[in-house]
Amino acid sequence: MSYTIAEIAKSLGVSFEGDGDLRVKGVAEPASAGPDQLAMAMKAEYAAGLPEGTAQAAMLWQGADWQSFGLKAAIFASRPRFVMSGLSAMMDHGPGFGGGIHPSAIIDPSAQIGDNVTIGALSVIDAGAQIGDGCVIGPQCHIGWNATLGANALLHSGVKICARVSIGDALIAHPGVVIGSDGFSFVTPETSGVEKARASLGEEGNDTPQSWARIHSLGSVTVGNNVEIGANACVDRGTVRDTVIHDGCKLDNLVHVGHNVVVGEDTLLCGQVGIAGSSVIGSNCVLGGQVGISDNIIIGDRAIIGGGSGVLTNVPAGRVMLGYPAIKMDNHVESYKGFRRLPRLFRDVAELKKAVSKLTGND
Repeated sequence: MSYTIAEIAKSLGVSFEGDGDLRVKGVAEPASAGPDQLAMAMKAEYAAGLPEGTAQAAMLWQGADWQSFGLKAAIFASRPRFVMSGLSAMMDHGPGFGGGIHPSAIIDPSAQIGDNVTIGALSVIDAGAQIGDGCVIGPQCHIGWNATLGANALLHSGVKICARVSIGDALIAHPGVVIGSDGFSFVTPETSGVEKARASLGEEGNDTPQSWARIHSLGSVTVGNNVEIGANACVDRGTVRDTVIHDGCKLDNLVHVGHNVVVGEDTLLCGQVGIAGSSVIGSNCVLGGQVGISDNIIIGDRAIIGGGSGVLTNVPAGRVMLGYPAIKMDNHVESYKGFRRLPRLFRDVAELKKAVSKLTGND
């Protein structure tokens, strides 16, 4: 698989200069790029590595003097990182699962399999499952009873889609994804220590030991179109209603979405985000790595939560939050600056106490 510089530029809707017939079959960083690779020198500091490699062509920023780097051709983009999205799609060789249905796959006779579907070795498709056209299901995957998988999904190895889960078109699920496991729902016969602590803001605690009774998850999970879910991420089924992941959402590795949660369109959940049960995340939000969202709260549309933050209360639309507990980012930054000044402040106060003591004769 190779492309000419002219073909790449046309596909991406950008301009090029130099030899448009020059062919490349991959991309690389400037210092390690070979003559048949396109060097990704999208900033001046990256282009400094071009002399260390042997690339004949590069993707550069608008206005770059490409000939000064000894190149035969160059592709230009006003927003190179965005163009990288389309370029990487062109150069992606895919997972290499092959085609057709592997003889070791187990498919219930009542399952409905669309056209041009790939099902890998040792995968299991349960009764009543519906698989859309063009799906690629890797090895050792499991599609549960009455689950629905829309068209053109890509399931990498070991993905588990549990019973009654409904998924739209073009899902990408990376290895180890689990969609539709039971929610973490348990209750005690009497008021628990956690309930007492929350109601009393910590004045009361867990003074009476009790056993936990399991609340079964009767709902399922609904996932929209064009959703991508990273490796070992988990989305729990709802208690009564479905957990919902809307169109265009992107979940990173090790993300956990709890029972009854609703995530709005085009929201980004970075690595190790945890969202507790029944919370609502708006559309176009970004939750940085290791953000924790408490249960039963609402995050407004377009909110941005900085990495490592713990969100304990509702967040208005468009708000940028940071810290634990999370507060407005500008307030958090000011508080942090004050915290860093505390040692100096303590020293100054100690010196003032000494000076006052000398003046008053109490030394």
